[in-house]
Amino acid sequence: MSASNGAKHLVAVVGAGPAGIYAAQTLANAGVEVLLFNQDIKPGGLAEYGIYHDKHKMKEGLRRQFREILAAPNIHYFGNIVVGQQGDLTLEDLRTLGCQAILVTVGAQGTKWLGLEGEQLRGVYHAKDIVYHYNRLPPFSERDYYIGQHVAIVGVGNVMMDIAHWLIRDVKVAEVVAVARRGPAEVKFTKKEILPVICHIDHDVLDAEIQRVSPAMQAVDQDPAAAWHFILSAADKGIRPTSNTRFRFEFLASPSRMVGDSTGTVCGLEVEDTRLVAANGDTKARGLGTKRVIEADTVIFCIGDKVDDSFGLPTEWGEFAKNAAPRFPMEGNSYEAFDPAAGKPIEDVFVAGWSRKASDGLVGVARKDGTLGAQALLRYLAAQPVLDVADLDGRLAQVQMRLSGLGKPVIGKPAWQRLEAAEQAEARQLGLEEFKYASNQEMLAAIGAV
Repeated sequence: MSASNGAKHLVAVVGAGPAGIYAAQTLANAGVEVLLFNQDIKPGGLAEYGIYHDKHKMKEGLRRQFREILAAPNIHYFGNIVVGQQGDLTLEDLRTLGCQAILVTVGAQGTKWLGLEGEQLRGVYHAKDIVYHYNRLPPFSERDYYIGQHVAIVGVGNVMMDIAHWLIRDVKVAEVVAVARRGPAEVKFTKKEILPVICHIDHDVLDAEIQRVSPAMQAVDQDPAAAWHFILSAADKGIRPTSNTRFRFEFLASPSRMVGDSTGTVCGLEVEDTRLVAANGDTKARGLGTKRVIEADTVIFCIGDKVDDSFGLPTEWGEFAKNAAPRFPMEGNSYEAFDPAAGKPIEDVFVAGWSRKASDGLVGVARKDGTLGAQALLRYLAAQPVLDVADLDGRLAQVQMRLSGLGKPVIGKPAWQRLEAAEQAEARQLGLEEFKYASNQEMLAAIGAV
């Protein structure tokens, strides 16, 4: 590994999802030598493992873009490398190896929980685990997830719809119930995402549910008819059913605990009834004190994500702490990591994508945020010394030596390309649109890296 040409800066980008890849492109186009570290073997992040598994055209379009970006000679890709306090490399290691700045785009690797009784029961999951499972991301792809016939999903956003899609069209459970603390006027899913499941909604059941919550909606000037129309407005475009699954909503219901049976498996979701109150131009749910149990032998929480507290950066409110008075603001936002204990920014560390704002938007949003984060970092680099070729080559050699001494396969661009070719060959042989190895061991074996 050597510098592509000329005198440059050396920057580490940690995380090769959309934010990290587009950030690497921005940096590389500015003449920076980029070290792109990824804990997964393959790049792509949520573009590879978060988009619904049968959206092949969308995924392949993104992969083509990523291939073109990573082909740049001044982007050096290192897959199967964990950066963090307990990882293969720490942030301080990256500094010691000669990186002049670090852009963290590792996403929101942690999961939000409500701290309710029964969260440890069999059959209680976070949406991220399920999404990674059906998208075949190791080690989630190798785990056994018990899915019963009556599934309660907490949340009413697009992630909930993806989970419902999988349960209804792939698993074919008997019933899916979407549980929401607030009312039908405040669902967060789009009309496009409801298409695979809309034909499984019983209109009479939905009518009855909206009629039940109408007084609470009208008390805060919400229109029940408009909410009903939004939910069913795409019914004529719905995808033909492939199961007899019933899909329904439970509004004004705040989860309070999971009920377990004698085997330690969830058998019900207890909820507290809520009412709506107006608050600063928005509405909030307030508990009424009355509780009831929704039958459920699986409960899946779709309530957002948070960053990894053990990564090595200070956190606040589920995100890495950011400088409230940024030195290099971009569109009014701060991309600068901050140390609240010291009361000052972490000089050379920037954050972007879901590392900056957890669970915010999909690929397009991540692309923009990664690009802006890279531009903020470039403004910081403007005051840093430019490395001559000999110095840069020496730093790159240090990186290569350190990685070689880890005692584990490090996946560079040639190995990743061989893996893509191997999976494409398997897909052709099996007559599938897409094939993924289910474990890291299988991936490494396919490219002769073990």
